[in-house]
Amino acid sequence: MSLKNLLDTSTDSSLSGQKWHILRQSIVKHLLSSGNATIAELSAELQSSIPTVTKAVNELLSEAYVVDMGKITNSSGRRPSLYSVNPTSAYFLGVNVNRSSMSIGLQNIKNEFVSIELDSSFKLENTPESLQELCNLINSFIEDTSVEKKMIVGVCINLSGRINSMEGFSYNYFFTENRPLAEIISEQLGLPVHLENDTRAMTFGEYREGVVDGEQNIIFLNYSWGVAIGMITDGKLYYGKSGYAGEFGHSTIFNNEIMCQCGKLGCLETEISGWALIDQFKSAIKEGKQSKVTLDEKGVATQHNAIINGAVNLEDTLCIDLITKQSEQMGRYLSIILNIFNPDLLVIGGDFAQLGDYALLPIQAALKKYSLGLVNRDMKLKKSVLGRRAGVIGACCVIKEKMLSPLMNV
Repeated sequence: MSLKNLLDTSTDSSLSGQKWHILRQSIVKHLLSSGNATIAELSAELQSSIPTVTKAVNELLSEAYVVDMGKITNSSGRRPSLYSVNPTSAYFLGVNVNRSSMSIGLQNIKNEFVSIELDSSFKLENTPESLQELCNLINSFIEDTSVEKKMIVGVCINLSGRINSMEGFSYNYFFTENRPLAEIISEQLGLPVHLENDTRAMTFGEYREGVVDGEQNIIFLNYSWGVAIGMITDGKLYYGKSGYAGEFGHSTIFNNEIMCQCGKLGCLETEISGWALIDQFKSAIKEGKQSKVTLDEKGVATQHNAIINGAVNLEDTLCIDLITKQSEQMGRYLSIILNIFNPDLLVIGGDFAQLGDYALLPIQAALKKYSLGLVNRDMKLKKSVLGRRAGVIGACCVIKEKMLSPLMNV
């Protein structure tokens, strides 16, 4: 039985029926938080009698919400059983869409992937055809798994740009003034759909399953084709009033008269980003600089990756020099963010995180130079450990948090 049913707020209208439903939910909530527990531990935690908790656990066992993990060893003689939430009682689908690919994964309630596909071919275009292809690919992925669709509690789809997660609108792709995109895709998939900004989802993925180790105030830098930040404040994703917080790359920084992809002049991305790196590389070649890297003119995503690969695997001097200069500038402007927010942790993620010290050391040096000493001293700097999986893991974490929040607030 799917955990969807236990999330249903419609219960027996009698007081006893409501109390019983809440007790069952509370047992599952505690098992989700603790991992596992005995009857005695559940009884003490929920302040309910052992016979009552035993009856509720037996019901949850019969309905397959809970599983018996077997007896545990103790020194008192009789060995109690250990109970845990059934990993197959709920599944969460995460989709991360990039300009030229998409990653998709299905996690069970224990955050274990039962199926995942990274960087599948998909061209993101602002057309009805592209949207239909996206829905078809998601449906095909679901059909290819061994999980019944009715067991999937919800879907989170990450897109770049301006995403109103609260209302389900995307204002950069597939925008219609009449209907939320989340609603349109939900009809195609037959499942609840939540839209999320890709950087914000990556941030939450690192917080839940990545490099974060207890820190509660975090800045995540997505340094890729574009540039954006995600923020965790007091352990919660920060959205801002309208849901658009984190558009760091579209801050007007430079007086360079370069048109940004957002339509404004002089944004940070015009000189510090993957697409700026391509322009800088081409200009350097025209000026007579030498490189082992030859750019394929068929696709900008390929060019971006070629320059990063040139630095990491070919130790190409031009690629390294351009990346070092960009990363030093990135550190300078990040210092403004640090001085304002004073976070516990700064995480460097996105494509540029693959560069390791080529990007991290210049960023770190610039942060020390330009941020306040007390702020920098109290902050940790780490590289993302989720890498290419950050988006899809984050999407699964976001939809799990959203769909289970009624249960966790019991």
